[in-house]
Amino acid sequence: MRRKSLWLLVGLVVCGLAWYAASRNGHRTDGLRLYGNVDIRQVDLAFRVPGKIAAVRVDEGDRVSAGDVVAELDGQPYAESLAKATAERDVALAAMNKYHAGSRSEDIAQARAQVAQLEAQVENADRLARRRHSLLRSDAVSVEESESAGYSRDALRAEREKARKALALQLAGFRAEDVAAAEASYRSAQASADLAATDLADTRLVCPSDGRVLSRVREPGAVVAAGTTVLSVSLDKPVWVRAYVPEPDLGRVHLGLPVQVFTDSRPDAPYAGTVGFISPVAEFTPKNVETEALRTDLVYRLRIVIEAPDDGLRQGMPVTVRAVPQPGPGARP
Repeated sequence: MRRKSLWLLVGLVVCGLAWYAASRNGHRTDGLRLYGNVDIRQVDLAFRVPGKIAAVRVDEGDRVSAGDVVAELDGQPYAESLAKATAERDVALAAMNKYHAGSRSEDIAQARAQVAQLEAQVENADRLARRRHSLLRSDAVSVEESESAGYSRDALRAEREKARKALALQLAGFRAEDVAAAEASYRSAQASADLAATDLADTRLVCPSDGRVLSRVREPGAVVAAGTTVLSVSLDKPVWVRAYVPEPDLGRVHLGLPVQVFTDSRPDAPYAGTVGFISPVAEFTPKNVETEALRTDLVYRLRIVIEAPDDGLRQGMPVTVRAVPQPGPGARP
């Protein structure tokens, strides 16, 4: 009987320990409280090309949407550059088409006619040279006259050979190297035209995302260099909370952990969020974060993504983060 009682006692102890572990496991995030600040992304809008500002269409505090044209440069110089580049491209295209088409039929016909004309002249000069050579035997013509007829015949034969080669070139068309050079010239001209078109499009400053204008840095009439900030916009999304977790509580935090974010202005209406990033590197607590831990304690930086942000969250606002209790493997649903 004593042995049975002992085994019953051991069983009760084991069950108690199991229940305690499951209870702690099921509420391991209970009481986790973190502190941090709201972090909203900001973008400085600038033109990619230099020029004189023609218009700024928004003011500080205005809401903007993705795709809105918020400022413009004087586009006349870029429109003229595009017209010039387009004309040069058309010239290069015409030259390329000429090389692809080869010789015109009219040019070939002209070359054939030139060859035929020279062949007739050579035949006539050959007969004249033979006649004067035969007359030279009877001293009817001088030696100079006979030799002059031979020289004229030889010159015409050379001209005929030259005309025949010119005709052969017309029939063969352009060399492959010339055609390739014409094609490369056209591609270069097309690229210049595309670049000019891009520069003209860049005279319109387009907002990349929904947000609100924070500052209007430049005014119409100002001449700005490429990359000079014209407007600063605070983006609606994403909105994060930069918080820090002490090293002893690091095991209680994991990616995807649901949390509630409380602000001083609306403590009864927290924002829902999830842990989206845990820094793998420890650091000392930043001085602008108010925690109950000592300043020298090591902490790990977290990024908490707010699921439905609104205008109640502002850049740098201090917040309190509380983890939503998560049941563990041994907890009852």
